[in-house]
Amino acid sequence: MCHDYGPNGRAIAWETTIGEQRRSNIHLADGVSREDYIKMREARDATLSMPKLIIPSLQVNMRAGDIPNDKDGEMCLKVPINKL
Repeated sequence: MCHDYGPNGRAIAWETTIGEQRRSNIHLADGVSREDYIKMREARDATLSMPKLIIPSLQVNMRAGDIPNDKDGEMCLKVPINKL
């Protein structure tokens, strides 16, 4: 589910179940209140920098994997300069 980078030496997983995620995923764990989840995410997210490939990833993901085209029909990604 989502992104899996194999933290702490754990093997990378590309398959899982909802039950496994509810048992082991700190972001989806059973018994965590909405308020506690928001507090945990806001604290963690405040320590993270902008992902290196966020701009091209968003452009492709928003189009379900299709690379956008410019006005001439050529595939291209737009990269803002000094805007992040």
